[in-house]
Amino acid sequence: MHRLVAGLMSWALVPVAVIQGAGVRRTAPRLPPPRGVPKGQVGEGPAEIRLLVVGDSSAAGVGAERIEDTLGPQIALRLNQSTGRPVAWRNAGANSATAAQVRDHVVPNIEERDFTHVILLVGTNDAKNFVTKSRFKQGFGGLLYAAHARWPDARIYWSPVIAMKDVPALPRALGFILGLRVAIINATGAQLCQERYGAAVDPLAVDGPEGFAVDGFHANALGYGHWADHVARFILDAERAPSSSQR
Repeated sequence: MHRLVAGLMSWALVPVAVIQGAGVRRTAPRLPPPRGVPKGQVGEGPAEIRLLVVGDSSAAGVGAERIEDTLGPQIALRLNQSTGRPVAWRNAGANSATAAQVRDHVVPNIEERDFTHVILLVGTNDAKNFVTKSRFKQGFGGLLYAAHARWPDARIYWSPVIAMKDVPALPRALGFILGLRVAIINATGAQLCQERYGAAVDPLAVDGPEGFAVDGFHANALGYGHWADHVARFILDAERAPSSSQR
């Protein structure tokens, strides 16, 4: 579907989204991030790969019961297993954060400057909040610039938003409406990555509801593991390719 048509249709269906969204908020449990220090290392010796996962609640690991089961350490484990290199990792996420909020309130508070890989997890809340395409371009485009300025030697990756129709917590109509917003977010984000120092990971396919936490919205340990497989594979393939280079 053309982005213009998707945008017009989604705005026309706002009343339905508001009503069904209110119902989801009333019934879905609010989950905290897992307890534990949101940083660590896989492998012995000085870290050769230093990974930052930064973004919304998924970057913080909401939905997992143990910090070890969140996305950052699971990607680190897979990179270590594939390369044999020690991998340090850090999670930095904020609940309900949009791309602009991550740019303004999360990135400036990360003190470390030596990351080699930065994974951005944003876009879900921009879609859910009906952030316009122009505002998302400002927020996400600014986030890409901010990440590159703060970590100029790091490779920057963005994991796009999953298909909303596959999210168990969402009624079918709401999943369809938010899917229209996601199509705009993902297409715009992929274009911005090409222009501003990033690389967009292929969209993650959802295998089934078993990968979701009890709130039906965030990933659980299994879901984060599936996500980590996908992102780690993309990173390894991209960095093995002779022509792989980020602008």
